[in-house]
Amino acid sequence: MKKYFDKENFSISSFDKKQKRQSLVVSCLVILFFIVSAFTFFNMLYAFADAVGSIVSGSPDVAIKDLLRSIPLFLSFFMSLWTLLLLQAFFRKASDEKLHKSLFKDSICLIAFASINIIYVVVGLITGKYLSIVEGAPSLLFPLDSVLFSLLFICIGVLGILYPKKFEAKLPYVVPTRSEVQKKCRIVYCVFVTLWMLIALFGFAGGLYSIFIYDFAHEFAFYGVAVVLIYLLSPIQLGVWEFYFNELKEEKKKEVLLPLSLVSLGVSVIFVALYMVSLSLGMDAPSNAGFGMFPVAFAASVNMATLLVVFTPLIVSLVALVKGLLIRRK
Repeated sequence: MKKYFDKENFSISSFDKKQKRQSLVVSCLVILFFIVSAFTFFNMLYAFADAVGSIVSGSPDVAIKDLLRSIPLFLSFFMSLWTLLLLQAFFRKASDEKLHKSLFKDSICLIAFASINIIYVVVGLITGKYLSIVEGAPSLLFPLDSVLFSLLFICIGVLGILYPKKFEAKLPYVVPTRSEVQKKCRIVYCVFVTLWMLIALFGFAGGLYSIFIYDFAHEFAFYGVAVVLIYLLSPIQLGVWEFYFNELKEEKKKEVLLPLSLVSLGVSVIFVALYMVSLSLGMDAPSNAGFGMFPVAFAASVNMATLLVVFTPLIVSLVALVKGLLIRRK
């Protein structure tokens, strides 16, 4: 086991103290904005679920009104997600040229979303969509907090654009480089990773929410524990692959991929089996207990969101296992 965690196996082992501090700071920022993105994503889904509920109950006018009022929640998620992408460009750069292109693209998107958000709130105040700059719902400072949020992201976007010309010479950032994705696999890879990221965001926020709002004392306690565990597995799995596997030197990755995928598959099978057992003990648990935990996921008779969260760790582990076997065969 020790050989898998030997510090010499990690790319960061060749860094000096300054570079290690830089890498640590960016890693912490990636984690921070992952958390921010998770909660803004969950809040956005709640707002969307409320609108869907209004449509189902025969009040499409209320649904439209709620959706229009909640636009800043949607934009806040996109801003936090784009900041996460911007930081990811730093954290895993393929080359300086690609880093600069990614920074410019993500920074422009970030500034655009933030500007639209501010304009939308201002127009909403003028037209009466918002009765006050602080209405107190869905958050205590809404929609003022959305404006402040947007100003922060405009500053981040400006820094991202200026970094190559103004700051890179003074603050050069050396990071482990990610292997290039083959062009023929790029679309499939991007779709797969994006879905995995969204599911991990949903699982992280949903799992933490449920720990505090779920009543683990009633008859569906076992089901509640199983669901929370399976929801939290996706972000944990993502963290292991991102902050452990992708930090390894290229030659070590080939050695570690197969055993890591086997461990990941084993844990995934156990968690999925635990969920299935809890479900078999009470088939009415999703409708009675699940809706209180994840109304977004259980808003329909077919709980697609939960099924995606449950089976994603298995799919990721199987893909890694196949890749590991192919590398070993070579």
